[in-house]
Amino acid sequence: MPTAVPQPLWRPDPQRIAQARITSFQSWAAEHHGAPADGGYPALHRWSVDHLDTFWKAVTEFFDVRFSTPYARVLGDRAMPGAEWFPGARLNYAEHALRAAATRADEPALLYVDETHEPSPVTWAELRRQVGSLAAELRGLGVRPGDRVSGYLPNIPQAVVALLATAAVGAVWTSCAPDFGARSVLDRFQQVEPVVLFTVDGYRYGGRQHDRREIVAELRRELPTLRAVVHIPLLDTPAPEGALEWAALTSAEAEPEFEQVPFDHPLWVLYSSGTTGLPKAIVQSQGGILVEHLKQLGLHCDLGPADRFFWYTSTGWMMWNFLVSGLLTGTTIVLYDGSPGYPDTGAQWRVAERTGATLYGTSAAYVMACRKAGVHPSRDYDLSRVKCVATTGSPLPPDGFRWLHDEFAASGADLWIASVSGGTDVCSCFAGAVPTLPVYTGELQAPGLGTDLQAWDPAGNPVIDEVGELVVANPMPSMPISFWNDPDGSRYHESYFDTYPGVWRHGDWITVTARGSVIIHGRSDSTLNRQGVRMGSADIYEVVERLPEIRESLVIGIEQPDGGYWMPLFVHLAPGAVLDEALLNRIKQAIREQLSPRHVPDEIIEVPGVPHTLTGKRIEVPVKRLLQGTPLEKAVNPGSIDNLDLLSYFEDLARKRA
Repeated sequence: MPTAVPQPLWRPDPQRIAQARITSFQSWAAEHHGAPADGGYPALHRWSVDHLDTFWKAVTEFFDVRFSTPYARVLGDRAMPGAEWFPGARLNYAEHALRAAATRADEPALLYVDETHEPSPVTWAELRRQVGSLAAELRGLGVRPGDRVSGYLPNIPQAVVALLATAAVGAVWTSCAPDFGARSVLDRFQQVEPVVLFTVDGYRYGGRQHDRREIVAELRRELPTLRAVVHIPLLDTPAPEGALEWAALTSAEAEPEFEQVPFDHPLWVLYSSGTTGLPKAIVQSQGGILVEHLKQLGLHCDLGPADRFFWYTSTGWMMWNFLVSGLLTGTTIVLYDGSPGYPDTGAQWRVAERTGATLYGTSAAYVMACRKAGVHPSRDYDLSRVKCVATTGSPLPPDGFRWLHDEFAASGADLWIASVSGGTDVCSCFAGAVPTLPVYTGELQAPGLGTDLQAWDPAGNPVIDEVGELVVANPMPSMPISFWNDPDGSRYHESYFDTYPGVWRHGDWITVTARGSVIIHGRSDSTLNRQGVRMGSADIYEVVERLPEIRESLVIGIEQPDGGYWMPLFVHLAPGAVLDEALLNRIKQAIREQLSPRHVPDEIIEVPGVPHTLTGKRIEVPVKRLLQGTPLEKAVNPGSIDNLDLLSYFEDLARKRA
């Protein structure tokens, strides 16, 4: 019997396709650069990968990127790692981020929202003025191009001003969220030796105040390279001795001066989760981020001056940097500083309502939590301006797609659902949102423009409609220019280029379908492999977490010394649930029927909770190492985990099993 052809969950209507910026780009690129005028997105994507230099030249012209000195060519050396983009060009990221101030001075650039959910605006003119004032003060403190400037800050307007002022002077930004403990922050900042630290006295989360003054004092003691500390009194405490006052540094009427830096000049340092050692300090360039984010936000997310862009994030996650780049497209960005679920699970929808968000981004986990909690977003909130709900952090299960679609369809809304996947490593998406393509349940719409995304088998052959390694076979401008303190590039090479020389291997299992869409199956380094068949953990989570009794789950596959294979499933139960025989049988039956008998775990074990990285991703590899007998201090970097006590549980379990 032939397999039924999947039907799209959603199709963009002709008007949406006609008005999308990616449609204008395709027509313009056809006229000026020989791109295919028809064939839609698949033809445009093929052209963007086959004619990489021409495509990126077209992006810079379409978005009017201002090069203060011209480039010699688009791509010098194209070998990975080390591809050389736009050699000879000079520019400034912050200059582009503030361009809308010239025409929209009195409109909001930022909408800041705290747990009261009342938005307060910062206009384009005010943002530009504050950046100008702070950049002048940083220069006065002796901050020079290439110096590192750090922020221990929540998602507040001051963080955006500090990033843009840092970029304006050509210095290098790096940040951590204030819920990170001192050790986690020092593991990151000590690597890059900042000369300035912007810090709050504390933050508010879940209806409570969290005082961070002692941690700030420890950071000051342990960062000997600091020349200045800038105090932002979020909890209204006085500045500690020797610290500068934020208000004093941002009060001048100063036009910003933008240092013109080489295209590959460092813009910021992001960090890997650091679950198994010191976090990797990932350096990305001013020019690479500028052009990649213009493409991603302007074409794929379809953002422009009429939009309001809200993504729930913290300054410790790449999505915050991505959110700030919304300014490049003239979009008003929404900064929410608070708990994702305070005072109730619907909190983020309320923020989207009150800020008039047109693109709202969140985590797949939040969508599933809302579904489980019986939240009805489109019924209970006015979300009439929301055109797109985007998710990342982990794959959005098919149930999440259907729930979002049905919730909005019930109120007559035409919702575009964009599940996206990328990485801190490129501060962008490999695959995800395309406003002109249909959405299939459980699938990402397509690889991004200029992104040569493929699924490869172990021999390095591309496969279609089969699970393979996510690889990128051609360079992207936002790939790291380096890791910090990796002078010979060996750590960088080892992280992405060891498996397939000259080709980026990301560490995810994916399927590229014959329709051109992409399915993410989970991390390839924690892959379940039973009897030679590879399985994604995400597929199991999706089935198990549909059950109302299961709050969260974690599945691990462990090769045994005798050649056997042990695959336990750990479950964190919802309040009041009991892991009795009936529930055990329902879990196994659901997995057997919806996946396969091979997916059924060997054991189902109740745990007090599932450990995550500080950015909310459940950690599989360190738990696997613990269960294989690796001591806790060697299996995981304790500063990267949200709840270390949970790991002790797995360590005890390994001891008992031994």
